[in-house]
Amino acid sequence: MTEFDTVIHSGRIATASDIFDADIGIVDGRIAAIGEKIAGGARRIDAGGKLLVPGGIEAHAHIAQESSTGLMSADDYYSGSVSAAFGGNSTFIPFAAQHRGQSIADVIATYDGRAAPQSVLDYSYHLIISDPSAAVLEELPGVFARGITSFKVFMTYDLMNIGDGGMLDILTVAKTHGALTMVHAENNDMVKWMNKRLAASGLTAPKYHAISRPELAEEEAINRAVSLAKLVDAALFIVHVSTAGGAAIVQREKLAGTKLFAETCPQYLALTRNDLDRPGMEGAKFMCSPPVRDAATQVALWRHVQSGTFESVSSDHAPYRMDASGKFANGAEAPYPKISNGMPGIAMRLPYLFSEGVAKGRITLQQFVALSSTNAAKTFGVAKKGTIAPGYDADIAIWDPEARRTATLADQHDNMDYTPFEGMETEGWPVLTMNRGDVVVENGELKAERGRGRFIARNPVDLTGKPGHRAKELDTAQNFGAEIAP
Repeated sequence: MTEFDTVIHSGRIATASDIFDADIGIVDGRIAAIGEKIAGGARRIDAGGKLLVPGGIEAHAHIAQESSTGLMSADDYYSGSVSAAFGGNSTFIPFAAQHRGQSIADVIATYDGRAAPQSVLDYSYHLIISDPSAAVLEELPGVFARGITSFKVFMTYDLMNIGDGGMLDILTVAKTHGALTMVHAENNDMVKWMNKRLAASGLTAPKYHAISRPELAEEEAINRAVSLAKLVDAALFIVHVSTAGGAAIVQREKLAGTKLFAETCPQYLALTRNDLDRPGMEGAKFMCSPPVRDAATQVALWRHVQSGTFESVSSDHAPYRMDASGKFANGAEAPYPKISNGMPGIAMRLPYLFSEGVAKGRITLQQFVALSSTNAAKTFGVAKKGTIAPGYDADIAIWDPEARRTATLADQHDNMDYTPFEGMETEGWPVLTMNRGDVVVENGELKAERGRGRFIARNPVDLTGKPGHRAKELDTAQNFGAEIAP
């Protein structure tokens, strides 16, 4: 008889496809058995009829990362991973950001030094590329070989925007090596045009950030990014979709077979531009890019969540404190373009999605599992995570579906001085988070040591079921036989 290190009993297992009552036996950090009744176990955990779901995989977070202007985010890999664990996550994939002039080797070495000694959870990186020089493009195959199989580019911000030509170069290299390109899609000139006119009228309070980045700026850029990816038939992931029009483009292109993936975030489902219209500088708490929109957009985005337009609902955790170390690095009364963009949310991602999604009947429990974990594992090549099955890592969260909580800053366990979800009433809460069989959080207490998390080498993107697009101009049967090199 197998000797189990841990047995979780009397729970209700939920995966992206099924819900059933069963026990889980764990050996050496892996799920070794699932059965109706499993005896033994050096430790037995009584789930008490609560839900057993795969630990969340947070695939969009800014941890120990400098902005393009050199400002460091508030959370390091310790506080960021702890906050994620309290929110029911067992794995996260923050960004490793290259800035102009940096080699990729230096970027990866920097983030290895930040993550390995600190993280309580398993982790990987998405590489941010802001300087796609010939030397940098030559470095990328080595990054892919190490298992960093996704990276992000920007279509906005002068110090990050790589232009359409740079995107085509990146997309081509990515396609060659089976990597996934993520894109922040906003039309840079449309945003700058709006900012210039708002400034000329003296409209610089935080609330004007909400109208400074038009919905059309996102929609145009998403359409352009998809067109660039289709030209070279490369896989593309649209991050933080905030508009109904942008989501409709994603939906349309997926139906056409384009190699396309996308996400939205809790802030676009929970908040509106009215949240920025607060006394003094309080509206700065709710500044992010793209900005939160309006109630009608929330309704539309929820429909896209329900219908499968998005692979995931990610936090885009970008923590900047409400002081000179963060939001107000350029002064306590800085105009909105000088206020640091982003808001925290890594601990609230799953409680919000469960409460507003499952508890309110907008999505099924199986959809919650897919949106919180399974789809991210599949999309970003995270092997042996994202579901509850024999042979998979014992990354498990126990959820009390009836727990009612009021969101507070203390519940976030991050390095922030506010949460944009303060006072929100939620139904459903994680009471235990396990990573590779180790209990990380249990009943509101941290149980793990810093540095126990492991780097995860990820697989190439799986494009099964996505036939893609063959541009006539690159098809030798239709372009006079021209062989156009990738």
